[in-house]
Amino acid sequence: MNKFAVRLLTLAMYAMALTAVPLLATAHAAGGDNPSPPASDSKKGKKKSDKSSSIDDGKFIEGYRAAYATIYDRHDYASAIGQLEALGQDDRADVANLIGYSYRKLGDYKVSQIWYERALKADPNHVRTWQYYGLWQLEQGNRDQAQYHLNRIGQICGTDCAEYRSLAAALEKPPGTGLVY
Repeated sequence: MNKFAVRLLTLAMYAMALTAVPLLATAHAAGGDNPSPPASDSKKGKKKSDKSSSIDDGKFIEGYRAAYATIYDRHDYASAIGQLEALGQDDRADVANLIGYSYRKLGDYKVSQIWYERALKADPNHVRTWQYYGLWQLEQGNRDQAQYHLNRIGQICGTDCAEYRSLAAALEKPPGTGLVY
C-alpha cells in the first residue's frame, strides 16, 4: 500500500470513530475521548528509557480522562489545564487542543490561540482543533477565518461529521448575537 492509501484509510477510520463519539459520550461521561498519538509519533528510535507516555499507557489515559471530565463535566478549566500539562504530553494534538479550549473558556484568547496552533502543528488534520479554533475565530469576530476552518473540516471528514455541523450552525447565527461555545 502506498503512503497516500494508508493515510486515506487512517483518515477514514478516524472519521468513523469521530461519528461514534457523540453516541458514546453519554456512556462514558468520565471522558470517553481517547487521545490520539501525535502525528510525528514513531516507534523507530525510541528508547525504553524514554519518559514520554505511549497512547497505551494506562496512567496517561487515566489522567487524560480525568482532565476531560474536569473540562466537560465540572467546567473547571483552570484545574484541567494543570492536569493536562502534568501529563507531559502537550505535543499531542488532543492534549494541546483541550488546553487551548480551556484557555478560551477562561477568556485568555491569546494563549488559547497558541495552543490551538500547537495542536494543528502536531496534527494538521485534527478535526476537533479545527472546530474549536473556528469557534475561537467566531468569538473574535473573524467570520471569514471561521469559514476557512469549516471548509478545512469538510475536506477532512466531510459535511456530515459532528464537528462540521457544529461550526456550520455557529456560522449561521447572525454576528454579534453573543455567541458562547
